[in-house]
Amino acid sequence: MNTLKLVVVDDEPDMAGFVHDVAEQAGFAVEQFHNADVFREQYKPCADVIVLDLMMPGTDGVELIRFLSEVGCDSLLVLISGFDPGVLHSAQKLAIEHGLNIAGSLSKPFRHHELQQLLHGLSISPRRPSHTTPDKPLVVDELREALKSDQLVVHYQPQLSIRDRSLVGAEALVRWQHPTHGLLGPELFITMAERHGLIDDLTWVVLQQAMQQCRNWLDNDLKIRVAVNMSATTLKHLELPERIHQLVRKYRLQPSQIVLEVTENALMQELIKSLDILTRLRMKNFRLSIDDFGTGYSSMVQLHRAPFSEIKIDRSFIMEMDYDAEARAIVETIIMLGDKLGMSVIAEGVETQAEWDRLAALGCGTVQGYLVAKPMPAADFTDWLAQHYSRNPESTI
Repeated sequence: MNTLKLVVVDDEPDMAGFVHDVAEQAGFAVEQFHNADVFREQYKPCADVIVLDLMMPGTDGVELIRFLSEVGCDSLLVLISGFDPGVLHSAQKLAIEHGLNIAGSLSKPFRHHELQQLLHGLSISPRRPSHTTPDKPLVVDELREALKSDQLVVHYQPQLSIRDRSLVGAEALVRWQHPTHGLLGPELFITMAERHGLIDDLTWVVLQQAMQQCRNWLDNDLKIRVAVNMSATTLKHLELPERIHQLVRKYRLQPSQIVLEVTENALMQELIKSLDILTRLRMKNFRLSIDDFGTGYSSMVQLHRAPFSEIKIDRSFIMEMDYDAEARAIVETIIMLGDKLGMSVIAEGVETQAEWDRLAALGCGTVQGYLVAKPMPAADFTDWLAQHYSRNPESTI
């Protein structure tokens, strides 16, 4: 097994040496940089973890965050700083917006056990499915052909009850089985679909496949609730509630078996139409989930306006809550809010047992993430479910 590599960038040699010693004890091979410009000049995309100080002379940590984003860094990033927690928190948010993998943060001075606990809790194994990356950019005509020739497939990620590990439902997540490039993740084609007016067609492909799979599971005595993401474009069509209801009748399902996930930003694009559509969907007994809750501009207002039945806590808060008091407070508040409003609460992106335990202590009802299982084809999902219940006989579907 290859030794994991950690790089620490801190202009204080004593602090860098301290991080070096703790990381070595945790099993990392460690490289130190006491100068941000030297780190930038000698950067190589080989570190599993980068520990980065924000306050450095010359090039500071925020400039390095920008640099790491520009070079496509996929290392786990740990921020350290002697600034007040608000600055550290803002830097974390900035790094996330840049697409970097934030693993946590520590305020100086921190103790040996705090850094040790953070490093031991890192999920270093791949955080996403090993989708292929095309040698050349995809073009929209390929996506049009994919929609016509059934190249888009749906994978399912289970959602479990924290209380007894029973299955609550599954989220339907689209993939592209490209004839030459292999399995492609949604980050490679969703934006293209939105830009070229194909997202509506794509959404209906996912809905059809998800409902067909629900029917197949029912025919095998498995009643599984499935969540489907709805795009902002689709939420502008006033005939949506009746179309989805017709699809449910076609596959002889109950509307309550389908959860429609809507982001706050999608809701805001055409608010009046969105509220019209969502209200009618709830009247037809579909479940509605507000996705990525807390990342929009007016979360509380949306909960008051729209008839949601479920809140999904954004993964950015989950991954930060062990080391960020503000993220932890947000998670706790969302769980409490859901309880007060009689709404289900799902934490997404749960990757460690520590995150599961903390969510359980806070009273969260349902979790979803790599700790439970990665998204998988329907046949694999059925096999996974059988194995899960053989290991957890006290659970029920």
